[in-house]
Amino acid sequence: MPIAPTRRGEATRQRLLASATAEFAERGIAGARVDRIVAAARSNKAQLYQYFGNKGRLFDEVFSIHIEWLIAEVPLDGDDLPGYAVGLYDTCLQRPELVRLAAWMRLERNPFGDLLPGDPDAAKISAIAAAQAADHIDPAMDPADVLSMVTAMALSWSPASLQVAASVDDADDVHDRRRGALARAVRQAFIHPR
Repeated sequence: MPIAPTRRGEATRQRLLASATAEFAERGIAGARVDRIVAAARSNKAQLYQYFGNKGRLFDEVFSIHIEWLIAEVPLDGDDLPGYAVGLYDTCLQRPELVRLAAWMRLERNPFGDLLPGDPDAAKISAIAAAQAADHIDPAMDPADVLSMVTAMALSWSPASLQVAASVDDADDVHDRRRGALARAVRQAFIHPR
């Protein structure tokens, strides 16, 4: 039975989540070790298991928190698809663990189909469909496919890139060049000229 968190208990829980984020992002679900997580969190296995049940449920909690944060942090406006793509680029640049966690989820849990159960992208797909109905975005493509392609374009320089992984240490002009190229590519691929 989960315990009701006290202020001190909530601080321990947050340290465990932060430590688990780093461990899972670096090593994946199978490679993550509870011993390293609790040591980095200055906690113990009993507390981890009491809060989260097991390592798999801990990963699920970490992943869920990061996806909810991403959805809230980078909303999609159907009238500014290039802006959404650039927002994703910037977010993944600042929070590379998001991409790493998603990559591990894809590799170890959901190799096919939707990455997440349910429909967390429903609002974004609806925004794209509305922009298509207004003839702002090319209506010839399925809105879910548009979202997938724009996301893939935005992740071109992410830690999961097959070419070049961006770093916050890259020069500002390099980031500006990538942002400009990304916005231009999304505009040319999906936006109907007015």
